[in-house]
Amino acid sequence: MKPFLLSLISTAAAVAVLNSCTDHGLPSDSYPARAEAQNPKIITEVGNVKVYNGGFGSALVQDPNDHMAFYLLTDRGSNIDGKVADSKVFADPSFAPQIGRFRLQGDQLILDKIIELKNEKGEKLNGLPNPPGFGYSGELALDVLNNTLPNNIDGLDSEGMALAKDGTFWVSDEYGPHLVHFDKDGNTLERINPFGNGFGNRRIPLVFAKRRPNRGMEGLTITPDGKTLVGIMQFPLYNPSAADISGSLVTRILVFDIVTGVSKEYVYLIDRANLQANSEIVAVDNTTFLVLERDGEYATDANRATVIKKVYKVDIGNATDITDPANGVNGKLFGGLTVEQLKTAANLTANGIKPVTKTLVADLMTDIPTLYPHDKAEGIAIINSTTIAISNDDDFGVVGSGGIYTQKILQGTGLVDRNTIYFVKLKQPLW
Repeated sequence: MKPFLLSLISTAAAVAVLNSCTDHGLPSDSYPARAEAQNPKIITEVGNVKVYNGGFGSALVQDPNDHMAFYLLTDRGSNIDGKVADSKVFADPSFAPQIGRFRLQGDQLILDKIIELKNEKGEKLNGLPNPPGFGYSGELALDVLNNTLPNNIDGLDSEGMALAKDGTFWVSDEYGPHLVHFDKDGNTLERINPFGNGFGNRRIPLVFAKRRPNRGMEGLTITPDGKTLVGIMQFPLYNPSAADISGSLVTRILVFDIVTGVSKEYVYLIDRANLQANSEIVAVDNTTFLVLERDGEYATDANRATVIKKVYKVDIGNATDITDPANGVNGKLFGGLTVEQLKTAANLTANGIKPVTKTLVADLMTDIPTLYPHDKAEGIAIINSTTIAISNDDDFGVVGSGGIYTQKILQGTGLVDRNTIYFVKLKQPLW
């Protein structure tokens, strides 16, 4: 074959590969090693403890039209464990989960826009737990004076986020779990949950209601063709119960067709039992994804070899669809057991189930220039074939237990935790 024909074929093949992947940012050297949010405002104070806004980093999306701008998502708002079992103390119960648009300037993140999330009536959402039948988590919500707060049908513990080509947002949460579609101004267009009582009345499989409280649909992405939402559960479902799945490595990936509402489910095996564990998922192409998997530990020089803050490349192409056609409360059973009860790769294989494949592409304990100081690596975006971005949840700069708020001070720096994006260079290109 003539050289110029070979060249044309090679060029066409390269373009085909690029077109199959998501839109990506500037060359790697255009980004700093890390960038930190600047001067977050104070939402409220509990005693002398400042609660910051802050709170962004649960999910991360690069603006496809401005590669120096990033959308970051908050969760339900600042809260800590109360004195009573399963109670949560909210510093600002009226806080509306929100999306912040940040601009990268050198090594700084400058907040230039906040989109507060609202219901279909245009009323601001809050992060208070849902009532029974709508995603009830079993949590008792309290204010800082120990007054009981009401459950809220619209309450959202937002954790995953995807940006559609039309500029609308999809957000997943830890309560229902819910999949909520918002317009560009944050108004609800549709809310989808396992119960079929969301705004719009479509549903995801009923088994997802078995999620462990506070370990719901932590990650969400949209495929490059714009047709499919792909969400990942943070932890094994309590399916049928917490005791039954002790030690299980089995978590679920949901693939949801946006037009038809038809869904598929796949098994993703976490690295070890009782991790936090899956924080985010982002599409490389229509069947390949990156998953950010983590524990809840702070790294030190002594323990960094065992701390888990890792990114895996995941392929669902040859995995077994475990969807239950009957949509039972426990999902499809195998030998009378739920997939969570199968627990391990060996047991899955024995029951004819192939989990998604996973290949390590980045380890924050070894692949950034400094010791990663945060406990909660939660957001991930693909910048280009050799660079990814990782954001952290800074918990609004506060932690606490027993109803007592304290400032969240990073052990490695002695400073209050701040939302930070790390731009991680990959050892091997993604495509």
